[in-house]
Amino acid sequence: MSDFPTQARVVIIGGGVIGASTLYHLAKKGWTDCVLLEKNELTAGSTWHAAGNVPTFSTSWSIMNMQRYSTELYSRLGEEVDYPMNYHQTGSIRLAHTKERMQEFERACSMGRYQGIEMEIWTPEQAKEHYPFLETHDLEGVLWDPSDGDIDPAQVTQALAKGARDMGQKIIRFCPATGVTQHDDGSWTVHTDKGDINCDYVVNAAGYYAQRVGEMFKPYGGRTVPMMVMEHQYLLTEQIPEIEAWSKEHGGKLPLIRDVDVSYYLRQEKHGYNLGPYEPNCKAHWVDADDAMPEDFSFQLWQEDIDRIEDIVVDAMARVPLMETSGVSSVINGPIPYAPDGLPLIGPMPGVKNAFEACVFTFGIAQGGGAGKVMAEWIVDGATEWDMWAVDPRRYTDYTDQDYCNKKGMETYGNEYAMHFPHHEWPAARDKKLSPVHDKVIAAGGVMGAYNGWERANWFAQPGDDTSLEATHTWGRSGPWEQRIKEECEAVRDHCGVLDLPGFSRFKISGKGADEWLRGQVTGALPKVGRVGLVYFSDARGRILTEMSVTREAEDMFVLVTAASAQWHDRDLLLANLPEDGSLTLEDWTTRMSTLIVTGPKSREVLSSLTEADLSLPWLSFQETEAAGHWAALLRVSFAGELGWEIHAENESMPAIYDAVIAAGAKPFGMYALNSLRLEKGYRAWKGDLSTDYSMLEGGLERFVKLDKPQDFPGKAAIQAEKQQGAAKSFVTLLVEAGDADAPYMSCVWSGDAIVGETTSGGWGYRVNKSIALGMVRTDLAKPGTELEVEIYGEKCKAVVQEDQPLWDPENARIRA
Repeated sequence: MSDFPTQARVVIIGGGVIGASTLYHLAKKGWTDCVLLEKNELTAGSTWHAAGNVPTFSTSWSIMNMQRYSTELYSRLGEEVDYPMNYHQTGSIRLAHTKERMQEFERACSMGRYQGIEMEIWTPEQAKEHYPFLETHDLEGVLWDPSDGDIDPAQVTQALAKGARDMGQKIIRFCPATGVTQHDDGSWTVHTDKGDINCDYVVNAAGYYAQRVGEMFKPYGGRTVPMMVMEHQYLLTEQIPEIEAWSKEHGGKLPLIRDVDVSYYLRQEKHGYNLGPYEPNCKAHWVDADDAMPEDFSFQLWQEDIDRIEDIVVDAMARVPLMETSGVSSVINGPIPYAPDGLPLIGPMPGVKNAFEACVFTFGIAQGGGAGKVMAEWIVDGATEWDMWAVDPRRYTDYTDQDYCNKKGMETYGNEYAMHFPHHEWPAARDKKLSPVHDKVIAAGGVMGAYNGWERANWFAQPGDDTSLEATHTWGRSGPWEQRIKEECEAVRDHCGVLDLPGFSRFKISGKGADEWLRGQVTGALPKVGRVGLVYFSDARGRILTEMSVTREAEDMFVLVTAASAQWHDRDLLLANLPEDGSLTLEDWTTRMSTLIVTGPKSREVLSSLTEADLSLPWLSFQETEAAGHWAALLRVSFAGELGWEIHAENESMPAIYDAVIAAGAKPFGMYALNSLRLEKGYRAWKGDLSTDYSMLEGGLERFVKLDKPQDFPGKAAIQAEKQQGAAKSFVTLLVEAGDADAPYMSCVWSGDAIVGETTSGGWGYRVNKSIALGMVRTDLAKPGTELEVEIYGEKCKAVVQEDQPLWDPENARIRA
């Protein structure tokens, strides 16, 4: 092929809507020398048979942002690239059968308004006015989303492709990538049967073939892509005269209906209906040797299995009796990829330099526009406008074996429209990573949650407590756990508690020059030998990348400890910046050791019974010692805000140490109690209070920034500029006059009729006996005593800005005791 490109800045593998959108958005950012490879024709995977719905609804801030952007792009794309588009923004009517569903709608509606989406809460009667064929007698209420609708998947993909080509990009069809080779300088060669292409970056946008493409990257640090494939059906009815008459009278299509408590959508297709269910008795494909994934499944479907969705079809006909007047014209049954949580993979490929993933989209048409924007920002700018951790591939680590992916994918599909209550833990594919004292925690009544695959106790149940999943189906703080969390917090306040905390991400950095190198990475100072400190990493914009505790064991030896979920994110961050001369060594000790938090005013007495360590050493000190006859590292720190220590020890030593701590009188407490305790101290949580949505200065972290140090750490110039101009937002602690529920993440903060900020986390403080929210507000409103309102599931609650100090023990006297 004389016109076959041998050089490109970026090669994208996969020609569905995601690959085309990525190519288009790279061109919009000025990178017009990129290539897209498609093994068949564009749209041949999941795109061609997709239903093409384009909702904005989500209770995830980043997903809503991405989907909102898609609707805005699609509404102008046809004209922008001169390509005909069938895009119908009909609006959608989302039905609620319960009070809890209405609370979810209220929250999404509030988030939507903050992003400029004019969502509304309607009565069932209002829904009937807009949709006369709808039965509404048993509904609690309705959410109206005016921006919802549908688009032709092939047209939007071809429009993005045309726009990209017009700006100079190349698309090569019927040209599968057969392999990749990475060179010493980090660049790539992508191999095809038509020739090789040298490039700087590679993107895996291969849809339901992403796992197979991902295998090519394993020699360069890659892993098995965490995904599986579901069988998804939707049916099309024959034409219905009443719909045709309604459309002619109103000059458009009926609004789309989503009956989320039954689990289906129903929309007008020409003058009939398209019904798409997400059935609980779902079916996975290509999960074993008897049902192996074929080499090519382009433009293919499976045999229909309408019996599996019969119950939902019957329910839909009762909701819209007009459906009963028509027969089924066809059933579409095709493959849809699923990540374990149902969200796509968009971002850096874990462990692989200069490689990215934009794949495993369950709702690729709705998210395609926004995904292309996000992917282009990752590649060109090295950072995204919105914090996109919700879809970052590094959110999954080594626990996501295929068994996990299959079970979670089926669970997620069968609960596609389920509400994600704050005290609910999904049961499928659990116990992937267990603490050395897991059985002891269970025996003590531990009700468990999964944190980066690690099982930790959320709370400790007593005999007779209701630990069923049904008990957790509430947005409120009250439940079987509430009294137990209170008791656990009181034990930490008045005596001593112990929290088993496996899975802390733990990295050891050593070698000549480690001190100087680390100073050049973090925004602030480093602790002295034998001391512990808190450090922050910012990106080039001065925004918060991550927080780590640093223990300095020697002049050039540091142990960095960070959140369990941050393991691969922070590992890649550290590895990307290590000196190329090999002078420094980075070791991941995450699975080698475990941690106990022993904290409370009696914790010194408890520990003195099992160690001869010097427990008079001051706050933020570190020492190596023996505990219950085993080597241990003692760090005098406490995320609970009381006198306390972290005990770090080898896994095999932990059972004996844990038994000794319990025997000395410590009471087990869980993650829910820890969250309450940390809120009272104003301690931030990663990817809630600490994210790239906020700068270091907005986050109230100026005391962890040293602009006068000589090292030019990432973001230094941006932070200097922001300090001169002033931050637009400021971090605040709010006391909230909340009702039955505390403020969830991203609740709107109001001043009068204006949204002036958002909460980043919230909960009940059992020591101060008040509802607390941490958040960001307009800087002029961050003054202590300012009265604002926090919207909690549709209810505006009075909130007062507090002094810039902890609510509990503001002088830190108890920690220093």
